[in-house]
Amino acid sequence: MLTGRLCWVPLLLALGVGSGSGGGESGRRRLLAAKVNKHKPWIETSYHGVITENNDTVILDPPLVALDKDAPVPFAGEICAFKIHGQELPFEAVVLNKTSGEGRLRAKSPIDCELQKEYTFIIQAYDCGTGPRETAWKKSHKAVVHIQVKDVNEFAPTFKEPAYKAIVTEGKIYDSILQVEAIDEDCSPQYSQICNYEIVTTDVPFAIDRNGNVRNTEKLSYDKQHQYEILVTAYDCGQKPAAQDTLVQVDVKPVCKPGWQDWTKRIEYQPGSRSVPLFPSIHLETCDGAVSSIQITTELQTNYIGKGCDRETYSEKSLQKLCGASSGIIDLLPSPSAATNWTIGLLVDSSEMIFKFDGRQGAKIPDGVVPKNLTDQFTITMWMKHGPSPGVRAEKETILCNSDKTEMNRHHYALYVHNCRLVFLLRKDFDQADTFRPAEFHWKLDQICDKEWHYYVINVEFPVVTLYMDGATYEPYLVTNDWPIHPSHIAMQLTVGACWQGGEVTKPRFAQFFHGSLASLTIRPGKMDSQKVISCLQACKEGLDINSLESLGQGIKYHFNPSQSVLVMEGDDIGNINRALQKVSYINSRQFPTAGVRRLKVSSKVQCFGEDVCISIPDIDAYVMVLQAVEPQITLHGTDRFWRPAAQFESARGVILFPDIKIVSTFTKAEAPSDLKTTGTAPKSAVLEEMLHNLDFCDILVLGGDLDPRQECLELNHSELHQRHLDATNSTAGYSIYGVGSMSRYEQVLRHIRYRNWRPAALESRHFRIKCSELNGRYTSNEFNLEVSVLHEVRVPDSEHVNHLIAQPPFLQSVHHPESQTQHSSAVPSIATVVIIISVCMLVFVVAMGVYRVRIAHQHFIQETEAAKEAEMDWDDSALTITVNPMEKHGAPGRGEEETEDEEEEEAEEDSSSSSESEGSEEEEEEGAGRGRHGQSGARQAQLEWDDSTLPY
Repeated sequence: MLTGRLCWVPLLLALGVGSGSGGGESGRRRLLAAKVNKHKPWIETSYHGVITENNDTVILDPPLVALDKDAPVPFAGEICAFKIHGQELPFEAVVLNKTSGEGRLRAKSPIDCELQKEYTFIIQAYDCGTGPRETAWKKSHKAVVHIQVKDVNEFAPTFKEPAYKAIVTEGKIYDSILQVEAIDEDCSPQYSQICNYEIVTTDVPFAIDRNGNVRNTEKLSYDKQHQYEILVTAYDCGQKPAAQDTLVQVDVKPVCKPGWQDWTKRIEYQPGSRSVPLFPSIHLETCDGAVSSIQITTELQTNYIGKGCDRETYSEKSLQKLCGASSGIIDLLPSPSAATNWTIGLLVDSSEMIFKFDGRQGAKIPDGVVPKNLTDQFTITMWMKHGPSPGVRAEKETILCNSDKTEMNRHHYALYVHNCRLVFLLRKDFDQADTFRPAEFHWKLDQICDKEWHYYVINVEFPVVTLYMDGATYEPYLVTNDWPIHPSHIAMQLTVGACWQGGEVTKPRFAQFFHGSLASLTIRPGKMDSQKVISCLQACKEGLDINSLESLGQGIKYHFNPSQSVLVMEGDDIGNINRALQKVSYINSRQFPTAGVRRLKVSSKVQCFGEDVCISIPDIDAYVMVLQAVEPQITLHGTDRFWRPAAQFESARGVILFPDIKIVSTFTKAEAPSDLKTTGTAPKSAVLEEMLHNLDFCDILVLGGDLDPRQECLELNHSELHQRHLDATNSTAGYSIYGVGSMSRYEQVLRHIRYRNWRPAALESRHFRIKCSELNGRYTSNEFNLEVSVLHEVRVPDSEHVNHLIAQPPFLQSVHHPESQTQHSSAVPSIATVVIIISVCMLVFVVAMGVYRVRIAHQHFIQETEAAKEAEMDWDDSALTITVNPMEKHGAPGRGEEETEDEEEEEAEEDSSSSSESEGSEEEEEEGAGRGRHGQSGARQAQLEWDDSTLPY
């Protein structure tokens, strides 16, 4: 719209119309031009526009239109251009219609709101001037253009932190546990603002508000759940969700309770690990309590393991010897066997040699096992586990009783439990002094009925009787005197687990049965055990230990009980106490410990500064899991078959049975393959590794019937045993070597076992078997069998038996001649007869050569035997066949020395006659020289061995 019109007259005057003549022509031209393009274009003074980012069209208000009053004059009244003033502006203006003056504002390049939200610049319109050559253009006034960029929701919200973490205390409701925050890179408030947060994880006791504050909707419990992990997302005001959820981790902290922290309930122990810390990271939480001192008691509870803890399961005799006890111990509860059969009917825990008595069983000790009259000095030892006696009025429960076998029920000595009291009865026999003497010794101890294992030693040095329980000494609280027992000729019966009633009843029977468990019940007549031996016998192989005692510090006091199952520590500094408890460890010195659980209990007593009420620390209940030890495979190997001449069996040294016996123990170990990287998950290969450990007995059994003591025996020098600290028992059934010793010790002893038979004429062979054991049969070896054969004399027969001898060997074919062929005249022998004679001569020659070689070989054998003494020659019968003349296999039982000498002379004559028929005269001279060196006995023994090098196979 045009505002105000100009007056044409003043304008003409201003242009100089009517001025002087000098400027007339130029004035006229100017007037003409002014008449053609008299006006400037006109546009609005300001524009407001909007453009959407990533678009090129600008919507202006008002629209871009330029007007010119010169219209409709061509060129002068038309609009040719809109020009924008400003540097590097991403906009341009174009003319849509020159006549109407319409124009458009558009973007030259993509507009990004996030880079610039608004643009302001100057724009002017230009008319087309006076001609087509863009001359004399007129421009409008400057108009201001303000453009606002419209945002597009192209960005999703993102969280400032990838994860959030908070710690809360259990049992509280929080208004805000933590605040999450997300941002949006869009430029507009609508799309750049976060309008909502949401918890993605379901079924969690948490909520979140529009500002990102996380709170719990219920009280949290540390015991129920230690930690929560939830996912949270965000939405901008355009409802676009976050590109990635954020993790919110909430740790629940328990309400501060005084107690031990950072310990594990299960501690694994691998056999052979020696000492393993129990609580390497433990520390005490006092909740800022003012603690002045603390006492810690750590207890290893093993009362249900074997005899109260992990002890060696060797026999009682072996344990006594290991502990240095004097000899003469008598085991009243040995493992059931053929020799100790009185314990066969008892309930047995074979793994620990424990006998259980249920109140209905007793065992009668055979006569002769224990001397009838014990001296004034003797020792009784036992392991016992016993609980309270049943019933209101408890009966006596007999452990050991020596009573009359018949007629009467007098108790000569006995050990029994009565009302949780241990009583030892000793009635002395009558002598000249018929006076009162101490007879009953009573001990009242809580341990007698606590259902746990304890080791008891009753040392008798009459009239003083001392009890050792678990190594501690206890004097009797009550000693009762009694008259001595009058002498009688009634035999006595020693029993275990009950007392024998042989008189005053219609039928002899057991009475006063024992309820409980017993093990290692022994009597040692005439001896007393020392305190050192007693401590060794009851010592436990497992217990508590302290690593690095030096680092405990001066402020820590500690004390172990004798068995090292209880450790007490005390200190006034919490840090030192923590470090001290971290050094407490479990140790097991057994090579093959009993697998299973060992319970641990740690209790604490705290004192505070000047307060009547102090903090209470809960006990620790944990356990040590002892894993199964590797199973050893004990293997015996050596020569299992050989021959010896009969003369060696008759000799004073006999025949060594196991000269090269070897004992090896191995275990199977799984080994990963070396090419595991190339093969992937390849299976593990099993390899055998050798291990060293002890043995506790080896039995040499005689197979095929017991030994006949009138003609054969097994022998072993006692010095061989004593040097290696082993014992042995010998019987017609075999030889038993026992005692704890290394495998090499047992090898050395077994290699000296000899077998003698001073009448081997009727013996063909003997069979023996060895079997060894570790831990009283827990691990046993293979059964090694040995066959020993006797080489009997092979005599060279006389001439009338030559053909018979030749026909016997299985490797020579027998030849039968018709009877008619043997009856030809001797003056004219047939061709067949000549052939037979020649054949016989050749065979006789072969026999003579064999006898000669036998003698030469025997000479070498005698020399080697004298030089090496116990060195033996083993025979391999895989290819040798020995044929014995059945007519000369055994001599008659009644033959004397003269007849034997006559036979030897006949053999010598046969040898010479055979040699005379042969062509080997030099060999005959050498044979005679050999016979002269060794005499007749040498010639006899020389026929006991064969050299098969010349035999045809």
